[in-house]
Amino acid sequence: MRAFLSLGSNLGDRTAHLRRAVDQLRAGSDPSVTAVSQVYETEPVGGPDDQGAFLNLVVELAVSDTVDPYRLLEQCHRLEAAAGRVRTVRWGPRTLDADLIWIDGILLDDPELTVPHPRWRERRFVMAPLAELAPDLVGPDDIETAGGEVRIVGMV
Repeated sequence: MRAFLSLGSNLGDRTAHLRRAVDQLRAGSDPSVTAVSQVYETEPVGGPDDQGAFLNLVVELAVSDTVDPYRLLEQCHRLEAAAGRVRTVRWGPRTLDADLIWIDGILLDDPELTVPHPRWRERRFVMAPLAELAPDLVGPDDIETAGGEVRIVGMV
């Protein structure tokens, strides 16, 4: 089974924040990283107008059929904390944003966590890198209808 995390940064050394988060995920033994998309630069979607562009990527994790989605959410929060993320403004600038996007076979909707992510199909900064890793989940029409512009800037 697969799970996908979306990572983004628009404060400080954006590339270093993403690289550190991916390295932290790779350093853990469970779940293991099986793929990392290219890095995309994107304009912010939502939030204040005065924030800089984001760098975004998607990470694929190999998870068991007994995966605990809340454990993956906690892992996202640990990555954000390690990057020094401070939550002050919703959808505001941040050193690292880590979102659980998808887990094969899991549908969950409660106040703490929704899987798949409730806005994943609306955001090109999620759809474009996800299409690299999971073309079975994202078709060309999905990318075209998603909001925002993206451009590939490299790898971490």
